[in-house]
Amino acid sequence: MKNILEVQDVKKYFPIKTNIFSFSNFGKKNYKKALDGVSLLIAEGRVSVLVGESGSGKTTLARIILRAIDPDSGSIIFNGSNITKKTGRELRDFRKQAQMIHQDPYSSLNPIMKVFDIIKEPIDIFYKNYSKEERTEKILTVLEEVNLKPSTEFAEKYPHMLSGGERQRVAIARSLVIEPKLIIADEPVSMLDVSIRAQILQIVKQLSVNRKITIFYITHDLTTSRYIGDEISVMYAGKIVESGSIDKVLSNPLHPYTQALLDAVSEPKFENIDKEKIIRIKNFDSVATERGCNFFNRCPYSMDICKKEPKLERKEQNHNVSCFLHDTI
Repeated sequence: MKNILEVQDVKKYFPIKTNIFSFSNFGKKNYKKALDGVSLLIAEGRVSVLVGESGSGKTTLARIILRAIDPDSGSIIFNGSNITKKTGRELRDFRKQAQMIHQDPYSSLNPIMKVFDIIKEPIDIFYKNYSKEERTEKILTVLEEVNLKPSTEFAEKYPHMLSGGERQRVAIARSLVIEPKLIIADEPVSMLDVSIRAQILQIVKQLSVNRKITIFYITHDLTTSRYIGDEISVMYAGKIVESGSIDKVLSNPLHPYTQALLDAVSEPKFENIDKEKIIRIKNFDSVATERGCNFFNRCPYSMDICKKEPKLERKEQNHNVSCFLHDTI
């Protein structure tokens, strides 16, 4: 299976201002390790999920992949090409192939533009040679594809005339209209009513199948992860702690953090999980350690060896984990 995206040992640290000397040469500089050596593979034409709690580094990784910000170190390989340092036309060509669906359908759309013009904007940027008729046909086609029908009526509406779910469909249509190879969906249903989340997820999943688009789905919600995903990576404090096929990881979680995330899920579909493997987090307010396993202070299974940093290694077929508990597997 071909990998369309490879993230190789990406690091991103942000300086933290703790006092008036923090950004001077006189005080010690402290850093938030948003990403601390993240590596992952995303297979072409699949839905890959990145899950973790708020502040774990998920959105920072998405912004780095799209080159909205630069990593401190590491590489992003897209379709076999290193795009980490690309600029100018090369960067523009990459951004045509990689689009993003944002979390907030209310702020991601220009309120003074009609739906037609919102979707036309990326066509104007990347397909300047298209005729007016070609642009119109393309816009109406993607509106139909995201179930905004009749498309001619929705094209003439303004964002304030739409529901939250309809706005998010417009955002999906806008990302879809230039036919990208990769779509990054950053918590695309977290601000929507529960009643319409499944509809939006179904559209995203169907796009992956029908158009063979790779979806990188970012969320904190394990329930939607199982519904939409093929593979999953679990992130904690800027590191990937577990990864593999979604059925393997969610039915047999090996890392204590993944087990704790599952412990918080009350959905009936998760009742088949071995309850003996599900644990509670201890010392909830503890922060990640400077050395060793980041989960050390919150893990009931902490051992002296955990003061060393574990590596993300294969423990089962299609299942990787970063934990010393499973060195004997």
